[in-house]
Amino acid sequence: MIPVILSGGSGTRLWPLSRTQYPKQFLPLNSDLTMLQETVSRLGDVDHVSLICNEEHRFLAAEQMRVLDQSCSIFLEPVGRNTAPAIALAAFDAVAKGKGAECLLVLAADHVIENEAEFQSVIRKAEPMASEGMLVTFGIVPQHPETGYGYIQAGEIFGTSDAFNISKFVEKPNIETAKGYLASGDFYWNSGMFMFRADRFLEELGKFRPDILEACKKSMAGTANDMDFLRVDKSAFEACPDESVDYAVMEKTESAVVIPLDAGWSDVGSWSALWEIKDKDESGNVTEGDVIALDTDSSLIMAKDRLVTTLGVSNLIVIDTPDALLVADKNHIQEVKRIVSQIKESGRNECFQHREVYRPWGKYDSIDMGERYQVKRITVKPGAKLSLQKHHHRAEHWIVVEGTASVTKGNETFLVTEDQSTYIPIGELHCLENPGKVDLELIEIQSGSYLGEDDIVRLEDKYGRA
Repeated sequence: MIPVILSGGSGTRLWPLSRTQYPKQFLPLNSDLTMLQETVSRLGDVDHVSLICNEEHRFLAAEQMRVLDQSCSIFLEPVGRNTAPAIALAAFDAVAKGKGAECLLVLAADHVIENEAEFQSVIRKAEPMASEGMLVTFGIVPQHPETGYGYIQAGEIFGTSDAFNISKFVEKPNIETAKGYLASGDFYWNSGMFMFRADRFLEELGKFRPDILEACKKSMAGTANDMDFLRVDKSAFEACPDESVDYAVMEKTESAVVIPLDAGWSDVGSWSALWEIKDKDESGNVTEGDVIALDTDSSLIMAKDRLVTTLGVSNLIVIDTPDALLVADKNHIQEVKRIVSQIKESGRNECFQHREVYRPWGKYDSIDMGERYQVKRITVKPGAKLSLQKHHHRAEHWIVVEGTASVTKGNETFLVTEDQSTYIPIGELHCLENPGKVDLELIEIQSGSYLGEDDIVRLEDKYGRA
């Protein structure tokens, strides 16, 4: 069995923690592990996984797999084209490696499943059916009438198995329709999880969407290895239609079956959904970080870097980050996308990235900024190295706070230790490396007429960035 994890979402409904360049699947929302890491860990001991993610998330994904010591192939989508093309890439890869008859277990990277033993049991039930050529999907046993999910209606029992033939897929219903689905007992939430043989998926995709099949075939024909990543042909993939696997295959094939899954599943699609699955205090509150909540009930309060207090409030979502604060009534939390849209329309950056930004070499935190200056706290991992670069519009002053820096400036290379500093003039070729065994931390003070991140001319980079 080959786990295929889809990790291309942006998770805007969990703003301000989830942002375009650091979406929810890379966040530790339910435990000390990130949601992506939880997805891999609940599989148990697997030799290898296929991970499909956006180009801009590649180093986040690779680092989180490295922390788990998990062998993986990371496919980079140059553009988002939905789930059918993403799965096709993994299927073509399996066929090319002589594993076309093996089952692909397709999972989203950002789901919570509380009962891992039951999840694994249902997966084992699905594998024989998938091995025989069926396309299996997993239907979540509904706990309440939900209007935010699509549904699958089960038909007759499939043979003597625990699966059912599929009568139909239905879109997200209104509340009255959802109540009817719940009462009927034969409707399940559409989980977006699947199992099928790689060759069978491509066969069915070719029947119903040969245009997607051909575009993905061309994309894989132009695959190039880049460090730990597999880059598909960009122009071929951009020409691929945007389509979900449900629309492209599962709603059309005569070989689909659904297996019920009752394992404490949630797609954590909103802050209220996260509140529902978290342990609560005697007042029904979920608090994380430095929080004082007095006369407060039924609320989710998360503090990132400072004390957050509430008094005499109820049913609130309060999410505090270094550069943005969300306060919302829990009943309106599904409308967070409206806030994100307004931030985008006004040209602000808070929907795209955090104040703290991760890079393959470490991270930086923009702690202060003015018209002609910016102050960053930079952390460089042991053995990591920033690109050899120069700037046309800014100078930089580096002050080492902890660790030792190997600095290249012009034609010279030298060490800068704690409480020492160095100055990089405008236009000077320079590079920074951590030769030590502990994190290197330094304060960078930029000054100049333009301080944007695009004022970087890279001449050499170990991470393959342009």
